[in-house]
Amino acid sequence: MNDVLMEVKNLYKLYGGGKTEAMKMLQEGVSKDDVYKKTGVTAALVDVSMEIRKGEIFVIIGLSGSGKSTLVRCFNLLNRPTKGTVKYDGADISKFEKNELREFRRSKMSMVFQNFGLLSHRDVLGNVELGLEMKDVPKEMRDKKAREMIAMVGLEGLENQPIDSLSGGMKQRVGIARALASDTEVILMDEPFSALDPLVKKDMQFELISIQRKLGKTIVFITHDINEAFKLGDRVAIMKDGKVIQIATPEEMSTNPADEYVARFIEGADKTKVVSVRNIMYAPDTLVKLSDSPSYAINEMRTNGLSSAYVVDGKFMFKGIIEISDAVRARTDKLHISDILKSDIVTVSPDDMIADIIQTAVDTKYPLPVVDGDGRLKGIVSRATVLSTLV
Repeated sequence: MNDVLMEVKNLYKLYGGGKTEAMKMLQEGVSKDDVYKKTGVTAALVDVSMEIRKGEIFVIIGLSGSGKSTLVRCFNLLNRPTKGTVKYDGADISKFEKNELREFRRSKMSMVFQNFGLLSHRDVLGNVELGLEMKDVPKEMRDKKAREMIAMVGLEGLENQPIDSLSGGMKQRVGIARALASDTEVILMDEPFSALDPLVKKDMQFELISIQRKLGKTIVFITHDINEAFKLGDRVAIMKDGKVIQIATPEEMSTNPADEYVARFIEGADKTKVVSVRNIMYAPDTLVKLSDSPSYAINEMRTNGLSSAYVVDGKFMFKGIIEISDAVRARTDKLHISDILKSDIVTVSPDDMIADIIQTAVDTKYPLPVVDGDGRLKGIVSRATVLSTLV
């Protein structure tokens, strides 16, 4: 099943005269600065291609002037591309007639703006039901839907409050409620939280994730904050000088940045919240089976300069840890590995985020065994490796 909802292909957006010459230069690899110097044409977007999947939060991040806002406004043709295509569910929206485009904006794609975009002469309810009103939804139905969305964003009881009486965070909630009430498949959000204070921003981020998971909306979110991008995004696109440099999940981007620019851009991000254990685990140096003898276990630990060993069964299921002092005792007393096994060992999953295991790693005596859902040993992760990700 194809889950691609939007497809952007070889998109350019140029401003100014002399576009033909500028386009040719850009396609030959000339930088946008040199193109501007020679032609006076500003290249806001240069050969941008991407796919956005149904039901994901797709975050576009970049510095001021990188082209992220220009790109998002091409998604609903508020900006018309100079060249390239934007397809929605397989249809090229640039070929829509005026009425088709109007209907597309009403029913398929809504937008939440940084400056809220609310109408001061309407109260909360009046603002939230605006999109439904434009669709000619009957008063009773739009009132019911708007009240549901107001409650969903935590503003129940404020339906009749004037907009000017609300805080910035509340206004942003009204904007989100309005977009949700319109019941479009896609919500475009252009730096909606950038003007909010940190505590309100954190609440709004949590609210957005909760709503998206509940309703399954496709959200395209613009930000310049890498921590916000990694917190919200299922996938993240980094832009620079009108180009897309890399598209990846936060974890993929953290562990495999496309180039030095991406590496520098994301270096301030809290990677413990997006990098999983599987990216820092490694094979244990000393591994023994339940069927091995204590003498074999002692020799393995001595060879590797370690005082403990990880124990698995014949199917590589993790069973526990043994220590060398117990192995020596077992050899003397003719005991089996199972007789000296420490089985109450805390384990972690390869999919656990590093942030979730930091305290466990600090508190445990041994490197943490990493086991899959069936209990098989996949590797180990040491306290030092976990804590090094904090630096």
